[in-house]
Amino acid sequence: MLQTTPASGPDPDPATAILQAAIPHAEGVSNEEFRAAMSRLAAGVVLVTARDVDAGPRGEDAGMTATAFVSVSLDPPLVMVSLRNGSRMDDLLCEQPLWGVSVLSQSQRHIAGRFAMKGRVSDRLLFEDIPYTRGEVSGALLVRGALATLECRTEQRVPAGDHTLVIARVLEVGLPSAEGGPLTYFRGRYRHLG
Repeated sequence: MLQTTPASGPDPDPATAILQAAIPHAEGVSNEEFRAAMSRLAAGVVLVTARDVDAGPRGEDAGMTATAFVSVSLDPPLVMVSLRNGSRMDDLLCEQPLWGVSVLSQSQRHIAGRFAMKGRVSDRLLFEDIPYTRGEVSGALLVRGALATLECRTEQRVPAGDHTLVIARVLEVGLPSAEGGPLTYFRGRYRHLG
């Protein structure tokens, strides 16, 4: 639904102001209602990674757990990830067009949890005991034992509310493991199929 800005004019009366404050969105859907509804949509879990070449003499690797990751197109091969505006990964992918994705298996729940933490320690320490390879095309870290890995190049950034949709061309695909099922996220928890 299209949101409109009220016409300028006199301030609304106090009763109208209270009513407007009680409805957080013009459509009447609160953040809590929207979050609860979307938590009922099961999603796959990926680790998005990129190398910040400007961070020190050897650069620095960054990672972020994501569930808002989808295939967009087969020809050309495009994917999309949704990043919270102002997040470290959003800022990094604004500058660094090459990045990687590891599709996590159900046995890699600890990796998802580690990179989803708020206020976490440096990403360097988070990668320390995770087996990985470095992508030949992107330079991003790719988790060993992931169900699939993708190396991507950003094609387009689309502002969308408090997030940015990053659409990227897939440059390389790896299928390192066919063992186990996918890690999923449903009703605020990591789950596995079956």
